[in-house]
Amino acid sequence: MPGVFYRYDQRDPWSPSALIARFVINLAGVFVAEAIVPGFQIGDWQSLVAGTAILAIVNILLKPLATFFSFCLIILTFGLFVLVLNTALLGATAWVAGQLDLAFTIDGFWSAFFSALIISIVSLVSSTFVNGTVRRIG
Repeated sequence: MPGVFYRYDQRDPWSPSALIARFVINLAGVFVAEAIVPGFQIGDWQSLVAGTAILAIVNILLKPLATFFSFCLIILTFGLFVLVLNTALLGATAWVAGQLDLAFTIDGFWSAFFSALIISIVSLVSSTFVNGTVRRIG
């Protein structure tokens, strides 16, 4: 059947280039959130890079567990509870950064909530441009 079909080519999500791309995307999201949200402060670029690395580690280690244990709440709230999970993970990141004496602080729940929301939006929008390329088939 003649026609035009589009296919999205995905690269390996654990390849070094994909990991670096996701890190840079999250770094941009954290930077934008810090610039927009009052109550979210990052003192210097070293704290920005280290805080983003801590956020990546927290997301890799804790997000699957938190999602598994709150699956019923996620379904019940039509996925909105994921925003609360992201808020908690960003708060955990700020706590770990504080333990390491980094200038990466969040002043409260709402600052963490809106920061996590902005980081998620920047990550979603940027990932659509970075992750896949569209090829014409046919």
